[in-house]
Amino acid sequence: MKKNITVVLLLVLAAACTSTSQEGAAVPPMDPTRKVSEQDCSRPVDTGGANLMCREVTAAERRARAAEEERQARARKEAEERAARERLERERAEQLALEEAARKQKAAEEERLAAERRRLEAAALAERQRLEAEAARKAQEERELKEKAEAEARARQRAEQEAREAAERECRRAEQERLDGRAVLENFVANYGKVEEFKGIAAQISAFLGKARKVKPCPPA
Repeated sequence: MKKNITVVLLLVLAAACTSTSQEGAAVPPMDPTRKVSEQDCSRPVDTGGANLMCREVTAAERRARAAEEERQARARKEAEERAARERLERERAEQLALEEAARKQKAAEEERLAAERRRLEAAALAERQRLEAEAARKAQEERELKEKAEAEARARQRAEQEAREAAERECRRAEQERLDGRAVLENFVANYGKVEEFKGIAAQISAFLGKARKVKPCPPA
């Protein structure tokens, strides 16, 4: 390994000398204030703008560096996994929040619809009760009007019947009075017609009683 490094350095110096002889100018010395970047000659060289210096890295340093790189890789992996878990948890929490918001919105909409349905049912029930009450009121009024008309008709019939009965009674009373009067006249003629003083009046009574009578029959009750 040291022989390879020596050969490389010699080739670099030879190229620098050749370039100097060709250009006719001397190579300037290295700047002592310039940063020196130590490189592991077994790895690719990182030209970071500083002076390069290759050195032999021991096996222990390689193991330590490999362990450090492995630790950093493991730490990066764990960080990535943790970030992924946190992202999944955050996405899950956001999804749960969206689902909860959707559930609450759905519940609120269902409650609104249920309240509207209850309001419509209550309004329909109130309207049905109002119509039933109106129908019952009209039926009651019709029954009362019918009963009143029937009562008036019965009262009218009773009044007419009473009037007919009263007329019949009056007619029979008048007929009875007429009959009683004729009976009195007939008794007078029979009892006093032969008396000289009453012969004239008895003859007139007999003539009156002998006339044909036009008796109007009493109307039936």
